[in-house]
Amino acid sequence: MTEQPVIIDESYTGDVTPGGPAHRRTVPGATIVKLAVGAMNNNVYLVTDEATGRSVLIDAANEPDTLVSFLRDNAPGLDLIVTTHQHWDHWQGLEQVVAATRVPTAAHPLDAGPLPVTPDRLLNEGDTVQIGETSLEVIHLAGHTPGSVALVLTERGTGRHHIFTGDSLFPGGIGRTTNPEEFTSLLDDVETKLFGRFGDDTVIYPGHGKDTTLGLERPFLSEWQERGW
Repeated sequence: MTEQPVIIDESYTGDVTPGGPAHRRTVPGATIVKLAVGAMNNNVYLVTDEATGRSVLIDAANEPDTLVSFLRDNAPGLDLIVTTHQHWDHWQGLEQVVAATRVPTAAHPLDAGPLPVTPDRLLNEGDTVQIGETSLEVIHLAGHTPGSVALVLTERGTGRHHIFTGDSLFPGGIGRTTNPEEFTSLLDDVETKLFGRFGDDTVIYPGHGKDTTLGLERPFLSEWQERGW
């Protein structure tokens, strides 16, 4: 196995590229590390509880050698690997990472079938992923895939939210859908479950590309509806 060391930049911008440094953000109660892997520039996130050092990995997307080395150096207390949805570019590294770390995995039941590793835990709307003293709420967003999930981290003390949305919400729009029914389902879920619940300062961490906030995206909801994507 060829190890690819990951350099972590503590000056967080969220603009990461494969082969480049990861970025670490510290929020009250937790840290978030974002790195990009693979030809499709997939984002991988490591959320670590500050009090206990326990961690969750979100999307073992690609470059398993890099991820295993990164986790060994930065996540000795890894408790769970969550796959946000069934599309192959978000789990290409999953089987090898699980073999190397022996960490349990989780996904929504509607997206579990195509995954190369049968999930140890099935995640449904309203479930909680508990990592040490940090809780992440599971939100089901149907449309990009039947079982896409987002994970919501709430800052301790401040109440500000950080949402890991997979491919359901990006800067500039919702994720790809293939027919009007899927589009309507995803936009309705995103509007109701994200924009309808959380404030403008909520940070969105997508499955590809840069971060955004709900405040930056909210003015364009009607435009997304009209253009149909």
